[in-house]
Amino acid sequence: MTAAVALEFSRIGFLNMLAFRLRYYTGVVTYFINVTVYYFIWRAVFQVDTGFAGFGFREMVSYVAVGWMIRSMYFNNIDTEMAEDVLEGKITMALLKPVSLQMSYIARAGGESLFRLLLLTAPTAALLAVVFPVVPPASPWHLGAFGASLAGSVLLVAALNFIVGSCAVRMTSILGLLRAKFWMQDLMSGLLVPVTLFPGPLRQLSSWLPFEHVGFTPMMIYLGKLTWPEIAGRLALETAWIAFLLAFGAWFWRVMSRRLTIHGG
Repeated sequence: MTAAVALEFSRIGFLNMLAFRLRYYTGVVTYFINVTVYYFIWRAVFQVDTGFAGFGFREMVSYVAVGWMIRSMYFNNIDTEMAEDVLEGKITMALLKPVSLQMSYIARAGGESLFRLLLLTAPTAALLAVVFPVVPPASPWHLGAFGASLAGSVLLVAALNFIVGSCAVRMTSILGLLRAKFWMQDLMSGLLVPVTLFPGPLRQLSSWLPFEHVGFTPMMIYLGKLTWPEIAGRLALETAWIAFLLAFGAWFWRVMSRRLTIHGG
């Protein structure tokens, strides 16, 4: 797929979101409530212990706020859309197009992420910064590295969701799989609690999985908790995971689609 074609699919993804923009206005309130709940939980924790897992109170609040802000951007529904397209028979129209099915879904997700950045992430960030004691990025250089890692998060989540969505070709319903992926991603990405609080075995498992680079890596970069060699290593590993998951997703789709049954049309 050429860059021009990918940009066109991204534009389509962006425009499709315009039909549901009211949902994103209410999403600002939803994310604000999520951060508020975690704020009071961590405030209670820090009343007992002034330092916790290497975080001060303001750092922990910032970790939570930034974590939910970036989730509002990298989240996408590729897996759900693929399942619906297979069930309704719409996948046949996508297969007739002379472009990579995988890249078409991921490019649309990129357009959706841009829409989310402008209408959900940015307003949410402004609101949270006013209400809560959110610290700024450690430095302008850390902010740049944070942006690079966040762009990788968008691709990682899109690549993972395409793999999950491909299972809809052979499964009657992937609802259970979607729920399992949803909760595993939120937990293992460090959104619910920092990965540094995991028990030793779970922390070791997390370091071998791509989920950590979805949220934990960009958040630690933002707070300046990583040295520059560590940042370079994390970004390199994140890039390697993206390349692997894209290649695996393309192969997995070819395998799953060898026997394709259309249920609708």
